[in-house]
Amino acid sequence: MSRTDVDAVAMVWPGVGEPHEARPVSSVELAAADVLVRVELATVCGSDVHTALGHRSGPAPSVLGHEQVGRVVAAGPHARTADGAQVTPGTRVVWSVAASCGDCARCRRGIGQKCAHLRKYGHSAWSPDWELAGGFATHVHVLAGTALVVVPDDVPASVLAPASCATATVLAAVRAAERVQPLAGQVVHVTGAGMLGLTTAAAATDRGAAVVVSDPDPRRREAARAFGAVATVDPAVPGATAAALADADPGGDAHTVAFEMSGAKAAVAAALEHLGVGGVAVLVGSVSPAGTVDLDPERVVRNLLTVRGVHNYAPEDLLAAVAFLERSWRRYPFEGLVGDVLPLRDVDAALDLAAGQGAARVGLAPE
Repeated sequence: MSRTDVDAVAMVWPGVGEPHEARPVSSVELAAADVLVRVELATVCGSDVHTALGHRSGPAPSVLGHEQVGRVVAAGPHARTADGAQVTPGTRVVWSVAASCGDCARCRRGIGQKCAHLRKYGHSAWSPDWELAGGFATHVHVLAGTALVVVPDDVPASVLAPASCATATVLAAVRAAERVQPLAGQVVHVTGAGMLGLTTAAAATDRGAAVVVSDPDPRRREAARAFGAVATVDPAVPGATAAALADADPGGDAHTVAFEMSGAKAAVAAALEHLGVGGVAVLVGSVSPAGTVDLDPERVVRNLLTVRGVHNYAPEDLLAAVAFLERSWRRYPFEGLVGDVLPLRDVDAALDLAAGQGAARVGLAPE
């Protein structure tokens, strides 16, 4: 352990209905593989809003935020990036949403995001030994067991910050689908056109799929076109989804992949309903209770269907997310998904803006 002096401020969330408190931090105790990062930009994820509003349980007090990009200011001698390089001060980085032990049964099975000893950024109780535990701060104390990925200097912060959650989760979903069916040449159905759905549309298009996006919001449907969708659908219109998928699949046998990104019960049902033979449905958006959905087991068996759940991701998915953004951010308008960028001290206003469902993300920048 080594104590590192720092002039940091963490915006501490006291609990539901309470305003954030600015709490100064003068030093951190870095273990041999820990890293201290100064935040360049953080973005407000939907889960931050749900926690602040009390729609999902979260420890309080805590430092919210888990989507961010920044620069290393200090690193322990054994700190390594996800691809094994030594971490050095000045390096621009993003990092995973959680730190895993690497030794428990789940980590050994390759699902470190469900580690028995998991510590999640933005979802952990404030403690004196981990004061800078979330992205809504000037600095973040990145623990050993976190996937740290170097990012290019020429990619905008607004493109990179969501990589730590939204983009990496999408790449994990793509990886899960492609274990069953490569996306190239397929018709892909994406339900939900928020940050996750738009990113999925771009990622699937990047892999050679024809993407049909379903969302009740006309503004989101319009945005989906810019992210590669060949067609968009209002799910409230009877028969519209089936017709759009049929138009995108003249041969009638290419719609084998669905990504459900909204968590809405009706959207989950639609993702399953329209799958073709040998299809795979990857469920990502269902992270809070929304009711059960009927599933016909005979149809699953006879049509050789696969249903996969994806929650968070592995280090390889964060690496893939950064590589995808690096090559595609000029092709798709990722930079525009972050609307207003507020000073860090205005975190409560940022959460209110994010709850208003305007831009896909609201940013926070330390002064």
